[in-house]
Amino acid sequence: MRIMVFDVPAEYGGALSILKQYYNDACADKDNEWIFVVSKPQLPDTDNVKVARLPWAKKSWFHRLWFDNVYALQLVRKFKPDKVISLQNTMVKADECFQELYVHQALPFCEKRFAFREHKKFWIYQNIISKMIFRSIKKCDSIIVQTSWMKEAVVQKTGISKDKITIIPPKVDIQSDCSYKQTDEKIFFYPANGAVYKNHKAIYSAVYDLISQGYKNFKVVLTLEKNEKNLEIEKKTGGIIEFAGYLPKERINEYYSKSVVLFPSYVETFGLPLLEARLSGCPIIASDCAFSKEILDGYDNARFFDPFDYAGLAEFMKKHL
Repeated sequence: MRIMVFDVPAEYGGALSILKQYYNDACADKDNEWIFVVSKPQLPDTDNVKVARLPWAKKSWFHRLWFDNVYALQLVRKFKPDKVISLQNTMVKADECFQELYVHQALPFCEKRFAFREHKKFWIYQNIISKMIFRSIKKCDSIIVQTSWMKEAVVQKTGISKDKITIIPPKVDIQSDCSYKQTDEKIFFYPANGAVYKNHKAIYSAVYDLISQGYKNFKVVLTLEKNEKNLEIEKKTGGIIEFAGYLPKERINEYYSKSVVLFPSYVETFGLPLLEARLSGCPIIASDCAFSKEILDGYDNARFFDPFDYAGLAEFMKKHL
């Protein structure tokens, strides 16, 4: 069987992890022929996997629209696959083969609604792109999601049958040497990018609150790059907040072994660091949201706070100090 996988948006973070998981599984599948259509990721060809790299598809919105509405269909008609898998939340417009859609964009399904003046891009996702995603879900033959809450949200928004949806959680590989061991160091760790909904401002406010109460012998490590604004935050907190920038997996595992993991994000499909932290045995302070409650269900070392109640986060952090 010939299978085509489309994932032009994937370049970094969780989307790239999903793409690499599919690619690795395809390389191990010697019974089928696979064709991956991507933009910038460097994935080598193998005996049964061919990769078409199209970096031009991400040059602008116009290029992306041309790819989605014209060029992708031309590729399907050229290679004539038996099955098309889209990892990019919307389907490839080709009715001549079986279509499977992987939905991992949480913005159209989350409780938090963004106003246009608050964040234009997120408003567009929730009010315009969401309609494209819902239409694709209804038309595709099979839907893949990562969590039960996402499955319920998809059914509620689109009215499709639950039987059409399969839950496949992301694969997580945790090394034994990153198991949490309590130390005299007081470290809080939040591995996340700088998206607004990652809610770093909750951490900043909580730290300012703790400093005002006299707590100073602790550190908060964030995986954000140092810039002028962040350097000012480091200065105001006396170095308590540290902007470590990008960290390789080995360094992230090292922090899991000695840190309390913070996760104030309020928009996630899955929240992979929560599962990694749980498997490492870390204490976790997470936002009280559907995705976090599902991933941490039954985990005794987790505490939940309202992601917009910064004083509540400070209180939980204080208990570890």
